[in-house]
Amino acid sequence: MKTIANLAAALLLATAAFAADVPAPAPPAEGTAAPKFNLPSQDSPSVSLDQFKGKWVVLYFYPKDFTSGCTLEAHNFQRDLAKYEAKNAVIVGVSEDNVESHKGFCTKEGLSFKVLADTAEHNVATNYGSVMVHDGTTYASRNTFLIDPNGVIRKVYLKAKPATHSDEVLADLDALQAKK
Repeated sequence: MKTIANLAAALLLATAAFAADVPAPAPPAEGTAAPKFNLPSQDSPSVSLDQFKGKWVVLYFYPKDFTSGCTLEAHNFQRDLAKYEAKNAVIVGVSEDNVESHKGFCTKEGLSFKVLADTAEHNVATNYGSVMVHDGTTYASRNTFLIDPNGVIRKVYLKAKPATHSDEVLADLDALQAKK
């Protein structure tokens, strides 16, 4: 009977540990090489960081397709897409949603930039310190990385605000490009 009680207590503790929020690993620092990635998007089986060599990359992580904050953030990046393109920059979104969800999200919301599916082990979000676990469910944190044409992270945005984030990134991109 004592063994059963000990096993039950251990199981209860293990369950509680998995249900608690788990802190994400630290994101890569500004001035370091951006972690490589290769993920499917809504319209391509394979999108990698190497494909964007020579361009600025706005790599933004968001929790979930079709949610209010994520939709607002995506709309603002889409609204400003021509401004980014004029600055030799591409927008790339990443969440744990699958390719089919991304296809529906991009179609419904009129998004023309790449949205990548970091499913299963969330390796890319983990490499970028952009994973949050809440009540046993894993989501991408709302973090963004501004990567220069040589693959170096120039700006890190943690817990970005969807309503103003695109404007903030554009201003920082202007400032960084003015330094060169």
